[in-house]
Amino acid sequence: MKKAFNHLSPQQVLPLSFLAFIVFGALLLLTPWATKSGQIHVIDALFTATSAVCVTGLIVVDTGSYFSPFGQGVILGLIQIGGLGIMTFSVLFYTLLGSSIRLRDRVIVQSSFTTGQRGDVLQLVKSIFLYTFVIEAIGVLLLFLAWPEDCSPSRCFWIAVFHSISAFCNAGFSLFQDSFVRLQSNWWINLIITGLIIVGGLGFIVLTEIGDWIRIKISDNGRPRISLHTKIVLTTTACLIAGGTVLFFFLESNDSLVAVPLGGKILASYFQSVTARTAGFNTIDIYTLANPTLFILIILMFIGASPGSCGGGVKTVNAAVLLIIAKNRFKGKEEGEVFKRTIPRETLSRSVTIIISSVVLISVVACLVMIAETGRYAHPETRGKFLEYLFETVSAFGTVGLSMGVTSTLTNVGKILIMVMMFLGRLGPLNLAFSLAKKAPAKRFHYGEEKIFIG
Repeated sequence: MKKAFNHLSPQQVLPLSFLAFIVFGALLLLTPWATKSGQIHVIDALFTATSAVCVTGLIVVDTGSYFSPFGQGVILGLIQIGGLGIMTFSVLFYTLLGSSIRLRDRVIVQSSFTTGQRGDVLQLVKSIFLYTFVIEAIGVLLLFLAWPEDCSPSRCFWIAVFHSISAFCNAGFSLFQDSFVRLQSNWWINLIITGLIIVGGLGFIVLTEIGDWIRIKISDNGRPRISLHTKIVLTTTACLIAGGTVLFFFLESNDSLVAVPLGGKILASYFQSVTARTAGFNTIDIYTLANPTLFILIILMFIGASPGSCGGGVKTVNAAVLLIIAKNRFKGKEEGEVFKRTIPRETLSRSVTIIISSVVLISVVACLVMIAETGRYAHPETRGKFLEYLFETVSAFGTVGLSMGVTSTLTNVGKILIMVMMFLGRLGPLNLAFSLAKKAPAKRFHYGEEKIFIG
């Protein structure tokens, strides 16, 4: 058994590990004491476990009212395991290149994702766990102190623990049926939750560099250096949050937010811009949003968080690389240049491949979901369902958890397809990165070039 495990590649270890946690979690949720009614359908248990381990947040039954405290604890444990697991795996394979990992299993973007902790794997894992638990503990304390609703200390503490972990792991699970709609105008809760989401979506490498930068600045001991990776992550994240906030504000101010004061409109727009990229909480009923707003949210969900983080999507770095390529091509340059650095061509091609593959995956699964859910109806009866199922599919791929309300209405086939999408969306880009890192044998000859028309 051990010998067989040692021969597994990262592409095999990742999905098998997550599958094991999903099955184990589903079995726990199937126990009589996991739900208040004492029973749950097998598909619903699997769906909930998959959503929790893949830190997505899509639900077919309400977490707070359907599951018992034990069941809620199981879900929270799966969220924590899923968040720590994917973050640990991705950071290990993005930073420990060339140490104890076999040469054939090396992964991509070596120069951008390495830190000074290359040799000590155990120390790196300890640091990841320390960062995670310290940040989550701070979130628990702040939420507990700021919670506005009347409840017993133990209930308020559990609410704080559940939502702090769910927010940092970018899971989007909530104990409330309306997520955070009831707290739409509460600045403290909104800022704490979005703060946890942003920090959890930056990635451990970025958090480490920011911590080192602060320490060096305070001690005045040398000049702190920020890597190209961190610069791209921070810049892209800031642009996506700001751009999403502005667009959401202008599109919804006179629609779903028409009765909300100006300050509340800004806060709600900011919250949805942050949470749309992987967290899945909401302070506005998603079903009431205008079509252009839903399209903006789909784009944000597709991009997702940053490499080495708890979030999903194609990742901010890959989206930024695509824009960098386009910008430089318009200028007549073939290289990917940004912040006075040149991104390796190999990295550029991998980023483009990941994005194209993700688009194809979403297209195929969305089509299958629509066939499963609307194939038995005439076209005029289901015309408006296209956006709902596309939104659901992208939400599953980006491990976001936002929904237009169709999750619980899906057939068993539809639920299975969304489960597969959550699983592939969580592991797909990273596994694809690993597989792309395997170089083909060098050719001793090349076929002759011939131009084609592409305009």
